Amino acid sequence: METNTFLSHGKLLLTGEYVVLDGALSLAIPTKFGQILSISPATNQQKLYWKSLDERDKVWFEDEFYFENGTFISKNNTEISTRLIQILAKAKKLNPRFSPVGLNAETKLNFNRDWGLGTSSTLIHSIATWADVDPYKLLEHTFGGSGYDIACASSDSPLTYQLDVKTKIVNPVDFNPSFKDDLYFVHLNKKQNSREGISKYKNLNTQVKSSVEVISSITKQIIQSNTLNEFETLIHQHEQIISNLIKQKPVKDLLFNDYTFGQIKSLGAWGGDFVLATSKTDPSAYFKSKGYDTIIPYNDMILK
Repeated sequence: METNTFLSHGKLLLTGEYVVLDGALSLAIPTKFGQILSISPATNQQKLYWKSLDERDKVWFEDEFYFENGTFISKNNTEISTRLIQILAKAKKLNPRFSPVGLNAETKLNFNRDWGLGTSSTLIHSIATWADVDPYKLLEHTFGGSGYDIACASSDSPLTYQLDVKTKIVNPVDFNPSFKDDLYFVHLNKKQNSREGISKYKNLNTQVKSSVEVISSITKQIIQSNTLNEFETLIHQHEQIISNLIKQKPVKDLLFNDYTFGQIKSLGAWGGDFVLATSKTDPSAYFKSKGYDTIIPYNDMILK
């Protein structure tokens, strides 16, 4: 058996955060950053040896697993080991022929784990591909969520994502704005737990139908926007709608109320990970003065 590799792309949700769960048409973008899963034969045919490397090739997780009486058992029994066992067990349940023993598995990230670009979703997608199972089903039985991140993991271009009853509607779109040189991604120095964000949102019991319709319309307009000014107006409207819905202040009001270069928009669950900033000049000095040192131009982040 030769080494098999599975590449899954990271993700950013440009529109539709939270309301994607209620059927809003959302714009999602795969990133140049992602994760590779490599599978190779091991000398011990009874075990699965797992190693996870970060973007600096530093091992951040390592364990051994074996399969006994229909159950995966971990040598180290850490929290991460338990989560990985859950994923492997669900994959085997979805495909009983899947036999992840006698193998070495190595994951390699090319982005910082704290960036929130999809450490979990890229892993789910790669394991699902390896196990020959539906990645959306594997996600549903493990981490949960809307599934837009799974769509991004296998896409080479921007896409729209929409949940319609039990159906997932994924369509590639030609989103390549003429003003992309004026777009920047800024990391807020903290990782946001999307599962917690989803849980809080579901507990709001907010009437969202009208918001879903407006956000869907804004998504369509953003895809077709021709000028930076038009784009900025739309993302400002988007921020106000989500702010009213989840009863939180927009990130621009909260952290960057003196930002005069353009607009700032949250991406995904509010409160962490990356935000999108617009500016006709490089805004890095401004954000660094605020303590935010990770500023990535649009073209350096987005897979296109």
